Amino acid sequence: MKVFYSDRFVLPLPEGHRFPMAKYRMLRERVEAAGICAGGDLREPRALTDEELLLVHTEGYIESLVSGSIPDKAARRIGFPWSPEMVERCRRTCGGTLGGALVAIEEARRSGWGVAANLAGGTHHAFAHRGEGFCVFNDSALAAKLLQRNGHAERVVVIDTDVHQGNGTAAILEGDSSVFTFSIHGAKNFPFNKERSDLDIPLDDGTGDDEYLESLAWGLDKSLAAIDADVAIFLAGADPFEGDRLGRMSVTREGLAGRDRLVLDALKERAIPTVITMAGGYARQVSETVDIHFETVRYAASLHEGSGQKSQASDRKEDSR
Repeated sequence: MKVFYSDRFVLPLPEGHRFPMAKYRMLRERVEAAGICAGGDLREPRALTDEELLLVHTEGYIESLVSGSIPDKAARRIGFPWSPEMVERCRRTCGGTLGGALVAIEEARRSGWGVAANLAGGTHHAFAHRGEGFCVFNDSALAAKLLQRNGHAERVVVIDTDVHQGNGTAAILEGDSSVFTFSIHGAKNFPFNKERSDLDIPLDDGTGDDEYLESLAWGLDKSLAAIDADVAIFLAGADPFEGDRLGRMSVTREGLAGRDRLVLDALKERAIPTVITMAGGYARQVSETVDIHFETVRYAASLHEGSGQKSQASDRKEDSR
């Protein structure tokens, strides 16, 4: 399975910063050690250009980041101190989501279904004109619109299972019927002013496995029935985990594994090429977050190995176009 990583591009953070930057390197090392990627399957993404970023973000916002003139208040809202390294890393993170989607689409043409992973991404709090919540550029919105502009997809579904609502994605894509946005998240968690996705499922603090998976299954069915998607972007946040410092839910690791099975099985059954992004994860021990992300990638890789024959769903999708 093709996996994109960008941990070589380190975002410099002050000592004691709560963002778990180490998880990206740890996750890539775990994926490598497990043999999930063979040969050239582990790839470093290219950086998106200013011209590509302009498809989603405003010129003024991009210029302020590139030049370093972003106001202190705006940088504090993002949660990262500005640096050229931050801008480069965020370009690469977005490139990983686009690259993964392109790989998945190409594999689906050959074998019926394709899946790839970006060991970063899920930067769903970035708006067109600003960032927040550790998100600078919105990789999901950028990937969707670049795929459409370049003729690789017409319809996209974004399945966001991070514990925090994908407010930036919802705002950027509001009113765009070619991209369906689905977010299942904590009702009272950040962001406190929610935007409107095409489908939102807000859950109470303390929600456990059974209610979480039942709600997800319902929302997933509704989302996939609402749009005949050419590609899916799956934000597999680790932060619904009961041990997450910022999650406020009670979903176990087994529950999150069930989430991965629900989402990925449904997308494979419908022959929808899929790129997975990591999104959030703030467990007290970084290794717990890495374990959860790794299991998502591992399960996707196991499905990828079994996708060598074209499915009936894939044949139907091709016949209808």
